[in-house]
Amino acid sequence: MVSDCNHLFSQFFVFGINYRKTDIETRGTFSVCPDKYQVLVNTAAQYGIEHFFVVSTCNRTEIFGFAADPAQLGKLLCSVSEGNYQDISRLSYVKKDMDAVLHLFRVAAGLDSQILGDYEITGQIKQAVKFSRSRGCINAPLERLINEVLHASKKIRTETSISSGTVSVSFAAIQYIQQKLGEASGKNILLVGTGKMGTNTCKNLVDYLPGNTLSVVNRTASKSLALAQQFNLNYVAIEDLDEASQQADVILVTTHSATPLIDFSNISGLKRQLLIDLSVPANIDKNVMQAATVSLVTVDDLARIKDETLLMRQQEIPKVLVIIEERIKELHSWCLRRKYAPVLKAARLHLEQLHNTSVSSAYEIPSRTFTESTVAAEDKIQKAINGMAIKIQAGQTPGCNCIEAMNEFISLS
Repeated sequence: MVSDCNHLFSQFFVFGINYRKTDIETRGTFSVCPDKYQVLVNTAAQYGIEHFFVVSTCNRTEIFGFAADPAQLGKLLCSVSEGNYQDISRLSYVKKDMDAVLHLFRVAAGLDSQILGDYEITGQIKQAVKFSRSRGCINAPLERLINEVLHASKKIRTETSISSGTVSVSFAAIQYIQQKLGEASGKNILLVGTGKMGTNTCKNLVDYLPGNTLSVVNRTASKSLALAQQFNLNYVAIEDLDEASQQADVILVTTHSATPLIDFSNISGLKRQLLIDLSVPANIDKNVMQAATVSLVTVDDLARIKDETLLMRQQEIPKVLVIIEERIKELHSWCLRRKYAPVLKAARLHLEQLHNTSVSSAYEIPSRTFTESTVAAEDKIQKAINGMAIKIQAGQTPGCNCIEAMNEFISLS
């Protein structure tokens, strides 16, 4: 079934690392910060890469693209990370052609996330693809694959319960705070970082932890100020981060800084504080643990939380796989149509010529010139071509189908 897609995606790879084989510190070494994406685009040609995109999250860093050798993708990735190729080659996985295609579907569906059904990964894939597309790094096969992946992801969200309950790391953080603080209110909660994950975390804090004082801070003042105004929260300037950190009972960090923003010097050391780091690489230095009053939680810790909906979500996996298979079949059909595009184009040209000229007596109908409207003729031509495409997909000979398409067009006319 997938022979045509195998041919079209024969040099399509995914090269990456994720939480399954690496801890958060290692993933942080190979993470790609947003400001490095343009560097990747600028240097890709040096590694023989033209069409690719990179997904770098707290769970994974993966590069999807076309290459003669997957090592080219790995070396390109390492060119902008702190790690080296020798280390990542020991920890990484490589998938090729349809295995790589299936992997992308599974990632977007949340099947490969630390928390099953985590929906945030879809938005991260969209953002990564949007960046590469705007730089001309997405070719036609990759564009079609991404469209099918996002179509499947949307259908999975609406037709299954794979994302019910705890659907993201940010929501798991809220649950953890609830477990630790119980029904306590009046706590000072500081959110550092107002990007996509920070915004999602902020919404969850507002919805599920009412009665607390929530403050937001970001390196770009306009972003934190806008979020503070949207939810009627306290705005903290980045220059006041130290003071706000010392006063906070809970600190959540969702930034993408190359170095930690919070360390031992930022915390109180005199009061009990819960620090939750949702960043990769880590943006809270481990030295905060020198204070006996401080608890530090990372994304790997949050992934171990098991809630009552986990079993139900696992039961939804077969439904998710059916939807993925449907979209892979659609991808296969597109690959087949693309393969026979020259044949279909030639057949269309012949039919258009038939419309504009007399029909030979070899077709056993009176010779005449077609006089129907161009619109009506176009409808008949398209119908004949569609029939031809369906028969080609069924495995019949393209040449015979071309003759049948002509006969069908003549009979319709």
